[in-house]
Amino acid sequence: MDGIQGKIKQSLQLRLSVWLSTAILGIAIAAGVFSFASAFQEANELQDDQLRQMAALVHRYPLPISQGAMPQEVPGTDPESQIVVQILPSHNALLTVWEGLALSSPVHLPDGIQTFRVHDEAWRLFVASSKEGTRVVIGQRTTTRDEIAQDSALRTVLPFMVLVPILLLLVGVLIRQMFKPVKQLASELSRRSEQDLTALSDTHIPSEIRPFVREINQLLSRVRQSIALQRRFVADAAHELRSPLTALSLQAELLNAADMSAQGRQRLDILQNGLRRTRTLLEQLLALARAQESGDEQADEVCLGQVFRQVLEDLIPLAQAKHIDVGVIGDASTTVSASAIDLKTLVKNIVENAIRYTPDGGQVDISVRVTPDGVILQVDDTGPGIAKEERARVFDPFYRVLGNDEVGSGLGLSIVGAIAARIGARVTLDCSGGEEPTPGLCVRVMFHRGAT
Repeated sequence: MDGIQGKIKQSLQLRLSVWLSTAILGIAIAAGVFSFASAFQEANELQDDQLRQMAALVHRYPLPISQGAMPQEVPGTDPESQIVVQILPSHNALLTVWEGLALSSPVHLPDGIQTFRVHDEAWRLFVASSKEGTRVVIGQRTTTRDEIAQDSALRTVLPFMVLVPILLLLVGVLIRQMFKPVKQLASELSRRSEQDLTALSDTHIPSEIRPFVREINQLLSRVRQSIALQRRFVADAAHELRSPLTALSLQAELLNAADMSAQGRQRLDILQNGLRRTRTLLEQLLALARAQESGDEQADEVCLGQVFRQVLEDLIPLAQAKHIDVGVIGDASTTVSASAIDLKTLVKNIVENAIRYTPDGGQVDISVRVTPDGVILQVDDTGPGIAKEERARVFDPFYRVLGNDEVGSGLGLSIVGAIAARIGARVTLDCSGGEEPTPGLCVRVMFHRGAT
């Protein structure tokens, strides 16, 4: 019960449906009771009028009226609905309603409509006096009258009983249709990626919801401006740091050519390694800033084989230093529609990550497969892989999996995810199928048919 009440309190649609349904039911019940009572009363009044009309006919057209026993059954009629017409005697006597029933002291009955009980059975009587002084009583059982009145009243209420459920169903459908634009707006927001901060459309939004949508659009605009400023700051900082870093690297190269002690040479090597890591970090920061920009780069038909060649030319020294076998499988001549710079950056970051995290003597395979839905680029390695619970987080900037001694910045897969989102591709991580303790990582990039 608490759960249902909680849902009703939290849902405007349910609250509106419950209140409208309650109001409709309340009004329908009140109208039904009033209609039933009115129809019941009108039916009784109509039957009273029939008794009056019969009395008038009896006085207008005098007929011999039997005072004896009534027939047990009249063909074609209901015995319970019989109407008894009798002459009241002028002296104090018993009135025989029919054989076996009698009214005591009937001469004292006043003229008009009245109800009497005969042997524990209620009768509706109408007593009328003619000009000659003859008094006629016309009677009918009240149970029969009530059944007729109830049937008439129920027929009056029947439309309410049929129409109210239809009306409640119609109200539910109309309310659902009224809230459909709101649900569509929520569905649109749920399908958006975290990088899509464009304004929401209020074309089919009700006027009561439009102020809320406008405020959301203003909030999205402020968030978009804030993120743009942060990305610009990172890009500008990385760009400004390149010049002094380049100068430091040149000084380190000049210092490396000079004569120095073994201890000084060791410290110089540490300095140069630090400078190289810093330069790599700056390059990745700039690459991430470019990938996260919403600029429209020209998409061309780029051959994956040419991209592989350029990437491997840059990474073969790193692979050879670790004795890693790098191979290309499949039709590398396949083309996809994307920016050449974006595609090279995406492939280079995936392959470089695979080489860096694969142990010495391992293997990295780059494969291309064409499917009815598009082109799949897949990179498999024999490294430690990534646990399932961490595969979603590795696309966050600067996030690194714990327990790995490889030096890195945690930006490689962030760059891959940002580029894939911009060009309309989809990146998934899986196990490459190797055996523990080195199951390996499988990175798949799906270029959909619209982007191929």
